[in-house]
Amino acid sequence: MADRTQSSVEIAAEPAAVLDVIADFERYPEWAEQVKACTVLSEDGDGWADQVEFTLDAGAIKDNYVLEYDWDVTEDGTGSVSWHLVRATLLKGLTGTYALARSSTGTTVTYDLEVDLTMPMIGMLKRKAEKHIINTALTELKKRVEG
Repeated sequence: MADRTQSSVEIAAEPAAVLDVIADFERYPEWAEQVKACTVLSEDGDGWADQVEFTLDAGAIKDNYVLEYDWDVTEDGTGSVSWHLVRATLLKGLTGTYALARSSTGTTVTYDLEVDLTMPMIGMLKRKAEKHIINTALTELKKRVEG
């Protein structure tokens, strides 16, 4: 099994408020710096996004890709949102999870990520890139929710 990178952040808001921001894909370009466009392609029967297309510009890494989502959340917003890569140009694999748990200060969000590129990359550099992606995403999510 491949190694994954994981990190957590505390957000001073209820899990449902955090989940609302995570689920509002079309607004990602407003707060997720490297996401230039985001379009929901399909939704499941409950209204959750099923497939989402992203346009990413992370400097040297630019790609258009589609992720498929699995929503395992309760009405209060706790649970997990997972995704995997459906198609891309540069990415060969992208799987991840946001796990939301109620905490004494609001919500603990744990982000778990594994990225696989079509070009070879030394494992240590890959983990460093994953860590940067996670830390940036969690920082931007916290800022947007607590805004």
